[in-house]
Amino acid sequence: MGQFLPFTKQVLKNLFSEPATTQYPFVPKEYPERTRGHVDINKDQCILCGMCMRSCPPGAIKVDRAGKTWTINRFDCIQCGYCVEKCPKKCLSITPGYQEPGPEKFTYSVEVPYEPPKPAAKPAAAPAANAAAPAQPQA
Repeated sequence: MGQFLPFTKQVLKNLFSEPATTQYPFVPKEYPERTRGHVDINKDQCILCGMCMRSCPPGAIKVDRAGKTWTINRFDCIQCGYCVEKCPKKCLSITPGYQEPGPEKFTYSVEVPYEPPKPAAKPAAAPAANAAAPAQPQA
């Protein structure tokens, strides 16, 4: 008679050993130190200056002041961090982990509610103290 249930040894070994995979939905993924992650924006602080766009080596970031949008092409971004360093308002950050999937396939676009400051109106010139008073009609 041959071996009865030849896989029994493997079943018992797997039953009492550590799992080979992670408990993904229940245990969040911990990323190792120096993982680059992805670029995030705090749209409330952004002033649409375009410094991030000009400093991006692959040109993955587009800033449209007229349309008030900030857009990044996630496939072109190399997560170098130059945009984060150059941002004058520090509204960009590198977040560890992967970007959450969205409805768009190639770009991540944010509408920024920034209103540029309006130039201050020039104050009206004060009348000179030594200016001649208008002549009074005589009766």
